Amino acid sequence: MLSKENLLPESVKKLGENPFLDSYVMEFLNLPNEFHENDLRKALIRNMKDFILELGKDFTFIDEEYKVQVGGDDFQIDLLFYHRGLQCLVAIELKIGKFKPEYISKLDFYLEALDRQVKKENENPNVGLLLCAAKNDEVVEYAMSRTMSPMLVSQYQLQLPDKAVLEKKLQQLVNIPQIAE
Repeated sequence: MLSKENLLPESVKKLGENPFLDSYVMEFLNLPNEFHENDLRKALIRNMKDFILELGKDFTFIDEEYKVQVGGDDFQIDLLFYHRGLQCLVAIELKIGKFKPEYISKLDFYLEALDRQVKKENENPNVGLLLCAAKNDEVVEYAMSRTMSPMLVSQYQLQLPDKAVLEKKLQQLVNIPQIAE
């Protein structure tokens, strides 16, 4: 998931297996080359069945643009799910660009609001998933090094890389000679 196992939230570690991926492929969205976060969210809602299959088992969709109110101001969480295995809410924030450290504080704020206002006594602390188009693991590690909130940063791809690129990468990983066609 992240470059260091110790950055995983405790509730994820207790589960024994990590239900979150480091990268998600969402070819089914059919988005144009240029789009906004709102377009991404709406495409995910339209294709919810495929999105949940990509996320993995035990995710249940709750709402889009889930509203929380703090200090008399309204805030909206892009997507809210419940994870049966973790027994907690999963707040997903969508970003169409590369990960930026300031995204952590926004998601941290949402998790605090959910923990104080929505979480039930029998549930575990809520988990945040920041879904970005790209990320640098070292920047993510630095940004998350002092946060106490259980959150993860993953990236998404709107299509799989070209077959030739995948074959070349596989050959590099397993150190086998190139296959002639």
